[in-house]
Amino acid sequence: MIMKELRVERYTLSKKSLWDRFIGSSKNGTFLFYRDYMEYHSDRFLDHSLMFFEDTKLIAVMPANKDDNVLVSHGGLTYGGIITDEKMRVGLMLSIFDTLLETLRQEGIKHVVYKAVPHIYHILPAEEDLYALFIHDAKLKRRDVSATIDMREKLELNRGKKASVNRCKTLGLEVRRSNDFTTFMSILEKVLIQKYNVHPTHTTEELTLLAHRFPENIKLFEIHLKEEMLAGVVIYESANVAHMQYSASSEEGKALDAADLLFDVLINEYYVGKKYFDFGISTEREGRYLNQDLMTFKEHFGARAVAYDFYEMNIP
Repeated sequence: MIMKELRVERYTLSKKSLWDRFIGSSKNGTFLFYRDYMEYHSDRFLDHSLMFFEDTKLIAVMPANKDDNVLVSHGGLTYGGIITDEKMRVGLMLSIFDTLLETLRQEGIKHVVYKAVPHIYHILPAEEDLYALFIHDAKLKRRDVSATIDMREKLELNRGKKASVNRCKTLGLEVRRSNDFTTFMSILEKVLIQKYNVHPTHTTEELTLLAHRFPENIKLFEIHLKEEMLAGVVIYESANVAHMQYSASSEEGKALDAADLLFDVLINEYYVGKKYFDFGISTEREGRYLNQDLMTFKEHFGARAVAYDFYEMNIP
């Protein structure tokens, strides 16, 4: 059998179309890995994305940035790792890791932080990288816990949630899809500052820009009482998953439990055809602290735990 040459190249702008086409045909990639998404915050991260070739054929990509002598996959994304297509095999992934580590060693990179793509985003099984991480003695550095509904095996809604949904309906609350990110983000900003003294990851301008670039993937849904926005949810939609990126309610919205109706409509009507509805993580301090109240809120809708894992490898 003729062995093909395996090599790795840094991503450059000239390879944008090739990169994006590969993401579109991958088995574990989502729209977060398209260059028009990744590069909205290019001023904050030194891009060091990698492309793996067998001879001239692209077989894998790795969204990544460099921070001193550390490679992160990717610091500006929720998850990352090596993105592959249906042709990937375990043996080939082991060879990719060997090539990756040797290349990084030559570049003087001493450490890798690897954010694995959670299995709910996989179009086909795609955990070849997890085995390669194990072979190379990677250590689990962080584990966040998300709350996810398997839409094919939905659990029954909590009794209290049923009551609040029915109450919202009798009050005439209305669910709408909207592009009013300015009003929503002002509500979200107030909530995050009051509860956690933090700001949203995205600015209003960034989220508006990204929603314009990816209108079928980034969607804002709102609850209104007449013309007043009481609550909103930003959904990141991929092939398998409707993921809640942001959620916030005004003071009146909280008093009316308006978000309960919003989630009920999204789960049982709008996204009924998706495999998963993911509420996002309920952990802080790199996974060491569970926000029990937040997790319980999500579990009352029938969500159960899915891990978002971070690994680290030292390069001798």
